[in-house]
Amino acid sequence: MERVSEEEILLLHHYVCEGVGDPKRLMLLYLVAEHPRNVSELTGILDVSQPTVSHHLRMLRERGLVTAERDGTSIYYSLADPRILEAMNILRGMVADHLDERANVLKDVNREA
Repeated sequence: MERVSEEEILLLHHYVCEGVGDPKRLMLLYLVAEHPRNVSELTGILDVSQPTVSHHLRMLRERGLVTAERDGTSIYYSLADPRILEAMNILRGMVADHLDERANVLKDVNREA
């Protein structure tokens, strides 16, 4: 396995970990991956305020995770690179496996009790 430098770790943390470090930002990534969406549409889906959605989108844009394209008076956001969701889906699989394992342990404990 290739050795990772401290600088690479810091960049990874800044651009990815901080970007996906909030559940609403993760949901935004999945939503804009489906098709480009504007702030109003995202506000309605997430049931959060417009300033909150705009704040999260700004953070995602600053980290290069989403792109913004103006269409008249609206700005539409899209996923910048689908690999971020591939990575998130790998992590989702890990969490699902972990939860299944815990559930099986609990079943075994309950059977023995």
